[in-house]
Amino acid sequence: MQPDDDLSLFQAQMRGVKPISHDRADTGKPKRDRARIDTLRQAATQRSETHKVDGLSDQFVIDVGAEDELYWAANGVQDGQMRKLKAGQIAFEGGLDLHGMSVEKARDTLWEFLAEATRLEIRCVRVTHGKAARTDGKRPLIKSHVNTWLRQHPQVLGFTSCLPRHGGTGALYVILKRTMLDGRDE
Repeated sequence: MQPDDDLSLFQAQMRGVKPISHDRADTGKPKRDRARIDTLRQAATQRSETHKVDGLSDQFVIDVGAEDELYWAANGVQDGQMRKLKAGQIAFEGGLDLHGMSVEKARDTLWEFLAEATRLEIRCVRVTHGKAARTDGKRPLIKSHVNTWLRQHPQVLGFTSCLPRHGGTGALYVILKRTMLDGRDE
């Protein structure tokens, strides 16, 4: 066969064929339902707002009473340190008052406050949560949430209700981790 024969054979086979005007294949996929996609995106955004990235979850809030004394120590925290904290023998270097705040505002404010205290190498702070009874007869909202959040915070070593002169069962002494220059955390 000669090259001219190949060309004439090819042209004979292609007689009547129309060239394709576009270079995209029809995959048969249905077109996107923009309204549905927007609804799903909005729902996903709303769900992510209820679970905070900061780690302070509201999923299991420990309900506490207005006059309940609060006490918690992380694993490894010495009993002697916690006794000193409870006796008010560790001076607090900063304070935060959460009275009148919404739960969301209180969580954000507490997170920022603890981050700042950690940055400044503060050892002990006082968090005033109040103990107001709710109108629906349930236990104090902010106090219960603070009790739960502090147990989750990575910088909190322990906390206990304050002495009466510092707020009693309406406030907490909170002892924080420090990254002291010599590497010790007394």
